Amino acid sequence: MHDFAVLSVRSNHFSGEFLNSCSPKSIISIVDVAYNNLSGNMPSSLGELSNLQILTLNNNNFGGKIPNSLQNCPILKSIDLGGNKLSGNIPPWIGGSNGSMLYMLQLRNNFFSGHIPQQLCNLGYLRILDLSHNNFSGTIPNCLNNLTSLLLNVSVTPPRFYTQLATLTLKGQQLVYNTTLLLVKSIDLSSNNLQGEIPQEISSLILLGTLNLSRNQFTGKIPTKIGNMYWLETLDFSHNHLSGQIPQTLSSLTFLSHLNLSYNNLVGRIPWGNQLQTLTDSSIYVGNPSLCGFPLSTKCPGDDTFTTTDAKHINDDGNDELWFYVSMVLGFVVGFWSVCGTLIVKKSWRYAYFRLFDDIKDKATVAFAAL
Repeated sequence: MHDFAVLSVRSNHFSGEFLNSCSPKSIISIVDVAYNNLSGNMPSSLGELSNLQILTLNNNNFGGKIPNSLQNCPILKSIDLGGNKLSGNIPPWIGGSNGSMLYMLQLRNNFFSGHIPQQLCNLGYLRILDLSHNNFSGTIPNCLNNLTSLLLNVSVTPPRFYTQLATLTLKGQQLVYNTTLLLVKSIDLSSNNLQGEIPQEISSLILLGTLNLSRNQFTGKIPTKIGNMYWLETLDFSHNHLSGQIPQTLSSLTFLSHLNLSYNNLVGRIPWGNQLQTLTDSSIYVGNPSLCGFPLSTKCPGDDTFTTTDAKHINDDGNDELWFYVSMVLGFVVGFWSVCGTLIVKKSWRYAYFRLFDDIKDKATVAFAAL
């Protein structure tokens, strides 16, 4: 039975249209035709695969829209349609009852448009959401804190007889994942026309490892509770219109290894401490004319004054200390030779001095004897 469970012609040179008929349909669980030259529309017959769990059609030349017939696949867990010429909106069934088991939705590098639908927040098992390099507009839904798998450790069970492959952009580079794919937790909405503010609710996704919102039209401030996203390794807000100061809580992200806040309208001093001390590349913050502080060469207001005053205090303290020791030495020399030098030169003074000590000694002896 498993001989027919997987339909995979991955990484070949097939061209033309994808077969519009698959037989026997009832037992096919995996369809993987990635990295070919297939064209035409996605066949609506895919909806006849009632046991379909993984659909991988990325890096082809498919056009048209996502067929609504896929809502007839009740156990669909992964959709990867990246790198095609697909268009239209995200269909409403993704996030509905028939799409609720999805743990990966990859639509990157297509021509999708419209708003990011609210129903995506119903995908409680979703770990990887990649909508990058499309024409999506509108705002980010403020219900992302309903993505349970990015808040809690929710178990996901992929097919045991198949190792899924996926190419993801993490830490600024494309990486291929297989056996470790389900360890990845990523949201990539980069290179679209999204606008509005970044919702504060996104800070609730404490298990998220990658958050890429770069190359959009976002405004407003960076969420103040961004430091709650403890497991974040990659954070990219570059090429937007964000304003205000960088939250100090950013320094709480102890696993952060890739940060990019360049080309925004951020202002003030760059936070410092913890993991941020290891991210010393000035390109992280370039293109924010009103940002200042290390690692930028631009100093913050008051830095020069503080440095000059501090140096003056250091010099003044050093001079005072030097003169203190010089005075001690000079006082000792003058006092010593004023007394001893005089006794050496004048004989009569020397006799009187020792006679005085003899008298004091005799009086002290009598006083002790009387006791």
